[in-house]
Amino acid sequence: MKTLKEIQLQLRENKKLLLVLKYATGLMLFGILLVVLLFSLVYFEVFGKLPNKKELTSVINEEASLIYSSDEILIGKIFAENRTNVKLEQIPNHLKEALIATEDKRFYSHNGYDGQSYARVFFRSILLQDASGGGGSTITQQLIKNLYGRQYHGFLSMPINKIKELIIASRMENLYSKDEILLLYLNSVPFGENNFGVESAANRFFNKSVNELNIEESAVLVGMLKANTYYNPRLNPENAKKRRNTVLQLMNNEAYLSNEVTDSLQKLPITLNYHNLDINTTAGYFTYQVKKKATELIKKNNEASNSNYNLETDGLKIHTTLNYEIQKIAEKSAKEQLIIKQQQLDKELASNRLKNRWLKKQQFTEKDKQKRTIQLFDWDSTKTITGNKMDSLWYYDKMLNASVLVTNPKNGAVISWVGGNNFNTLPFDMVLSHRQIASAFKPFLYATALENGISPCDYFENEEKTYPEYDNWKPQNADHSTTPDKKIAMWYALIKSMNIPSVNLYFKLEKEWLIDTCEKLLFPEINDDAPSIALGTLDLSLFEATRAYGTFANNGEMNDLYMISKITDKKGNIIYESEKQKTKRVFTEESTQTLTTILQQAVEQGTGSKIRSTYKIKSPLASKTGTAQNYTNAWFMAYTSNIVLGTWVGTSKNDIHFTSGNGSGSSLALPIVANILKEMENNPELRNKYLTSFDIPEEISSSIDCPPYREKGIKGFFNRLFGKKKEEN
Repeated sequence: MKTLKEIQLQLRENKKLLLVLKYATGLMLFGILLVVLLFSLVYFEVFGKLPNKKELTSVINEEASLIYSSDEILIGKIFAENRTNVKLEQIPNHLKEALIATEDKRFYSHNGYDGQSYARVFFRSILLQDASGGGGSTITQQLIKNLYGRQYHGFLSMPINKIKELIIASRMENLYSKDEILLLYLNSVPFGENNFGVESAANRFFNKSVNELNIEESAVLVGMLKANTYYNPRLNPENAKKRRNTVLQLMNNEAYLSNEVTDSLQKLPITLNYHNLDINTTAGYFTYQVKKKATELIKKNNEASNSNYNLETDGLKIHTTLNYEIQKIAEKSAKEQLIIKQQQLDKELASNRLKNRWLKKQQFTEKDKQKRTIQLFDWDSTKTITGNKMDSLWYYDKMLNASVLVTNPKNGAVISWVGGNNFNTLPFDMVLSHRQIASAFKPFLYATALENGISPCDYFENEEKTYPEYDNWKPQNADHSTTPDKKIAMWYALIKSMNIPSVNLYFKLEKEWLIDTCEKLLFPEINDDAPSIALGTLDLSLFEATRAYGTFANNGEMNDLYMISKITDKKGNIIYESEKQKTKRVFTEESTQTLTTILQQAVEQGTGSKIRSTYKIKSPLASKTGTAQNYTNAWFMAYTSNIVLGTWVGTSKNDIHFTSGNGSGSSLALPIVANILKEMENNPELRNKYLTSFDIPEEISSSIDCPPYREKGIKGFFNRLFGKKKEEN
């Protein structure tokens, strides 16, 4: 028997317990009331509008517009978010299974929210502030977060956002099937590196479409969802492998994989085929120009048709004229040539003290002279040096750059566009940069002469002369040779790129004739009457020069250059399609065929003969070199009846350059075109399509059948009169 005192003590303890229970119950009821109140406030949109049924049924993920080459290779994207949507049938089962096993194993049994997980999140993560409590969001709720984001509400941010996601997820589950929700999620989820959606991620890390992924690759991508930088397989391969193996084990736990398969897959290394169009892009300069042009075309279409297409969000498909195979060849040829020639230029610069003269022209502060770690462009990646601003500027100022433009003269289609060494590091486009055209201009002078009755077998003086009326200008041939006792046939002067006969030809023409030619070719305005224009002092871009050479290949008719053949929406409906251009007649067919006959001889025995002798190119070809004064710019232009190839090589500034023949057009620029042609000759499809013969009548091709030299004076007259044979130098 308990004593009275013990009973009283027990009663007091029971009262305390009841009081604690009372307060606990009250606190719990108050908490529930707060939750109900908070839920009600969120439901009735006190903390912001919730998407309604109409908005939820019209969910559309923004999608990148895709740029394709003419042979249907993806070469670029235009986007606000880098995303390419896919259809449900393109998603492999093992990818869906990996996602469900890892992120939401009760996905097919709940209604958008998982009560067990949600309770865990509320009590552990929210009330107890335990970060290890887990996220608890279902796939549907994660989709809501991806689509609508989260708002800041102070210390109530987490519960308010979780309640919002619960409400919206429940609504969404009533509107979409489970597979449709999975598809929306997989098309919207971020994978880091500005990649959204599993298709973009599959392309980035494995260079394949999502339907081509194998089990372990799917596990890698699903593993990234927990922390897309920490588990990025390129940046953190060990972390990614551990996470992949965790995903594979979770798939095994849910009976999606057998023990044997799981064990074998977990032993495999992660094998990437990393493909980032933003870093290592083929045709980066080209796709930038395509984006600019496509923006103009879409704007015009929207205004004309009262539509509202958006290049960055509507998943349009832009089909271009670029040939991917030739583009790769052109980039490779330019790279290989510049690596060789840069070494030669560096040796010249080291021996001629040009850097010291360059430094004297610069203005640097003391801060500019301070040493620091600098990253510089290198052909295979970037290289890191310890240096200062002067070192960086010198590195880029002495760097050789190359641009290549390849076009179809029949319609103006751009086949290849190489604007420089690397678009991401050096984005200035050298195809559009104006540089002194040098002797590559001479064919336009000679074509003008042919248009105005001068024959390829007319002869011109080749003796040095001073022109007092032009500041005592005294033009010389590049090799400083003269023939005081002989004149030079016009055709021969062009294939040998002789300056003195070219100047004499210029003075035989009316100045207005050449100006008219330049205007028809859409060259920049000529503002002076200096005869040096005959030698190519005009500044032209490679774009302008290549377009103009297209008139020779196209029998005197010029097409404007274009890059986009068609733009469609993501369903394939045509928004824009290029139309056949109306060509512009610049020269007569006879004049251009005669000029082509002459420039073919430039390949056989003139300034372009390395094409045959060194590079063994066999295709029919017409060409012209160009070497600016002091070797500041090197050009080479070549064409067949179906293709025009132009290239320019030089430094970004004319004050750093070769001082020897290594900087001539035939040494610096010609090899790039030669190597492109060599690869094309080895490809039957490209050879048959582009390296075609010229169809020139016999009477025109024979119009240059005359001796290259003609003796002057009485002796020359009688030798010609009596047909005495002479040896020509």
